[in-house]
Amino acid sequence: MSEVTLKSADELQVMRQSGRLLASVFSYLDNQVEAGISTMDINNLVERYIVDQLKARPASKGQYGYQYVLNASVNNVVCHGVPSTTQKLRSGDIVNIDITLEQGGFIADSSKMYMMGDVAPLARRLVDKTYVAMWEGIRLVKPGARLGDIGHAIQQYAQKHGYSIVREYCGHGIGREMHEGPQVLHFGQPGKGLVLQEGMTFTIEPMINQGKAKIKRKNDGWTVVTGDKKLSAQWEHTLAVTSKGYEVLTLRDEERS
Repeated sequence: MSEVTLKSADELQVMRQSGRLLASVFSYLDNQVEAGISTMDINNLVERYIVDQLKARPASKGQYGYQYVLNASVNNVVCHGVPSTTQKLRSGDIVNIDITLEQGGFIADSSKMYMMGDVAPLARRLVDKTYVAMWEGIRLVKPGARLGDIGHAIQQYAQKHGYSIVREYCGHGIGREMHEGPQVLHFGQPGKGLVLQEGMTFTIEPMINQGKAKIKRKNDGWTVVTGDKKLSAQWEHTLAVTSKGYEVLTLRDEERS
């Protein structure tokens, strides 16, 4: 992972555009992701939309040898679920769709949970609480805050509701590269860690398990699942540290108030 880079006002303006475009991909998907669709169909729809409609580049494709434009992580898949023609979403499933997009030399990264049809109350609770946990961390972002403050807030919220935090994967700096410094852990101690500065850009993307935190990677080399086969959920946004606080660069229309 490269060093932390502070973005200029001009660079942030380009990142805002990438973020807006990525938010529009999810708006498009809101009418596409439903029971019966395969995760590969979702991948192909997103690729065509990013390339043909947005004139942008799906930044995940080819990154680290990955062949697809997104991750589709269903139920007990924690992250990096590989799209498949045979995996069709069913009523009751929860799925995280994680997408990256580059335009103008800068990358945006975001993910959203979708719930298919008749989702069990405990699964819906996990999805909802994970979303709130992400925002518990985001709201603490401002110059002078520390990364430990963010991680602690997410960890405390998740654990208060009976969940565990995946520790092997974390948020990351982002800009011209998909993964820049710093690493943004979703657990930590208040007052510890890197001091935030205006111009930093990074993701917050907690992965929260219904059961224990233990995970394992499947034989495909990508897909990460919970060790106890219980559900996992994740939400993600790219944000910038501003002079007064934070700006969520990938904010979706339904999140604006």
